[in-house]
Amino acid sequence: MKRRDFLKFIGIGGAGAAAGFVLGKVSKPPGAKLMPYLVPDENIIPGVPNWYASACNMCGAGCGVHVKVMEGRVKKIEGNPEHPVSQGRLCALGQAMPQVTYNPDRIKGPLKRRGERGTGEFMDITWEEAFALIAKNIGDLAKANSAAGLYLLTSQQRGRLGTLMDAFMSACGSSNHYQYSLFDRRNLNFANHAAMGIDRLPHYDMENSKYVLSFGADFTTWLSPVGHAAAYGQMRQSGKGGRGRLVQVEPRLSLTGANADEWVPAKPGTEAMLALSVAHAIVEKGWYRGGEVDGWRLSLSRYKPSVVAEAAEVSEERIYEMARSLTHVRPSLVVGGDNLASYQDGVSGLMAVNILNHLAGNIGATGGVIPNPAPAIKQDSSIDFKRRLSALAADAAKGKVKTLIICDTNPVFTTPVESKTREALRAVPFVVSLSSFVDETSVQADIILPLHTAAEDWGDDTPEPGVGYQVTTIMQPAVSPYYNTKGAGDIFLGIAKKMGGKAADRIKAASFAEYLKDSWREAYSRDRAMSSSALTFDIFWENLLKRGGWWPDKSKGAARRAAPVSARSVNAYLPQAPSRFEGADTEYPFYMILYPQAAYRDGRGANLPWLQELPDPMTSVVWGSWVDMNPKTAARLGVNEGDLVNIDSPSGSITVPVYIYPGIRPDTIAVPIGQGHSQYGRFARQRGVNPISILPFREDERSGAVALNATRVKVSSAGQGKLVKMEGMTRELGRGIIKYTGGKGHEG
Repeated sequence: MKRRDFLKFIGIGGAGAAAGFVLGKVSKPPGAKLMPYLVPDENIIPGVPNWYASACNMCGAGCGVHVKVMEGRVKKIEGNPEHPVSQGRLCALGQAMPQVTYNPDRIKGPLKRRGERGTGEFMDITWEEAFALIAKNIGDLAKANSAAGLYLLTSQQRGRLGTLMDAFMSACGSSNHYQYSLFDRRNLNFANHAAMGIDRLPHYDMENSKYVLSFGADFTTWLSPVGHAAAYGQMRQSGKGGRGRLVQVEPRLSLTGANADEWVPAKPGTEAMLALSVAHAIVEKGWYRGGEVDGWRLSLSRYKPSVVAEAAEVSEERIYEMARSLTHVRPSLVVGGDNLASYQDGVSGLMAVNILNHLAGNIGATGGVIPNPAPAIKQDSSIDFKRRLSALAADAAKGKVKTLIICDTNPVFTTPVESKTREALRAVPFVVSLSSFVDETSVQADIILPLHTAAEDWGDDTPEPGVGYQVTTIMQPAVSPYYNTKGAGDIFLGIAKKMGGKAADRIKAASFAEYLKDSWREAYSRDRAMSSSALTFDIFWENLLKRGGWWPDKSKGAARRAAPVSARSVNAYLPQAPSRFEGADTEYPFYMILYPQAAYRDGRGANLPWLQELPDPMTSVVWGSWVDMNPKTAARLGVNEGDLVNIDSPSGSITVPVYIYPGIRPDTIAVPIGQGHSQYGRFARQRGVNPISILPFREDERSGAVALNATRVKVSSAGQGKLVKMEGMTRELGRGIIKYTGGKGHEG
């Protein structure tokens, strides 16, 4: 960095942040000069940090954080000790937030395409020019009576930003707001609504449970990693009733499975039937104490443990053991994670989990499944299960999509090649992308509008899953924008203002910060719990920013009641056979399981060098991809650790190095998700492989969730390769070293 740029950065950035904290907004002070510290701001003391309470947006958990700022630069992110979800803790993804703000590959200003789509040739334009182009395009649709041709594709939105997006679309005459991200919980939301009548994810009260049966829920990546890690730690402490016990059912041993008391390596695709056989055992043995006994006996009749044990390759004795523990070790809890939800019939597997919780008496009970109350501020934006990605792609192919605005999602990277998402984008006449980076999706856009990062923006969020009572997190800027970027809320407001007319009349806020504050003012006036906490709204708002959000005492957060799970209502969701995998087993002998790597999740962390350098906790691999392979499988194929193998599915092929891993079934291989980017900056580009690309494009027919565990593959040697990892050599070199011992008679 040049000396002049450095002085501009520490001077203007620091003064902006200080002014923002005091005045309630962050902006460069008028007439900021190169050396404003001639008369330093009273809030800026060199070497002394300021801490700002805010929210993490690196995943969907909604953790509260504290941002450490020194001389206008973000130095550190920590968990907010007062926040009910993070409790002062933070995962690696959250710790890497500063590298998003100061990433050298961030888009520095609005861009307009000047070459062919996908070539990455863009030219700089001003915000005024960008807003004018977009406003004219949307206005032309309205004049041609084609307002319905405007589509919006975003990640799952909560809080005021989601409400503003819906208001913007309504003002433009369109209702086509689609939401998609790879781990958007569509299957879980659908199953919970169908079984219990709840619209929000419940609180899984693991902290107070004494027996947890997990079907593929890896707490390092599932739903709320920080919250679940803390709860798991509390469960394992020797408190009243003794130390809690965890049983993990999954074909590949995850980090959570490695910390469990017992690993059950069920055959891929049979987990739903296995869960229902446990349910069958509960009813058969008379351990179920609720109603509809005859109805449940009839519904579960096809899942006899003697039959399912053979299909799942799990002993009948173990099935009865799990059933007994669920009903006799109290309180107990059953959870279904991403591995279970990612099959083609993911809804069925999660429905089986809900049935087990009902039969064990866990729903609504301490240490079980506790429905969450409605958010403190009404949210209008929710998942519509009919608005799925395949429907949007089909509309694009038919020419129905005239203008597409994409915000905070990368479907080209996170969907199989078979989905033809890239081709669908190219069929849309005008595409606008709101993104901080040029990724695989935004490179297809006509206009790219760069976004603020979480350290620079305003927002609020309702954590999901919640903690059993109302919690809302506030995001506030800690520093001035480093580049010429804007927040998503201000972008939609700017477009509406440029359009004028109905759009401008319906959304009148001057800024998203004002829109956010006005929304909270309304909630303060309406909610007695809020208004009783402060004499005036201004005092309430100041406390809100200092605390980092709003949450009442637990006693005031009355949870919703769940509808009882009915045997008759769930019959339509029960699986008739193991989940389907594409490809004949004669040609494709291995199941392929995909799983999110803790540092990269759906790929969003791959452009951050801190996370690339972070060793995977199970393999210690860094800066690349690998395939987990059982030692017996590797010996049969004649490959050693680090050797390259071709993985071929009916839909494509990838080449990846082998990691010899005893914690996986011999008939299964597993590849982590997150690497293999063709765009997304220097740290992510052309590094590793994207296993999603070779999947068949399959969605759960009920929810529209994209299936990740959907194909069989064949594996063949491709010669020597390199595997960069932090652990030492694991080869035996002919010495016959015993690498591990398995429990319950299992071998690697």
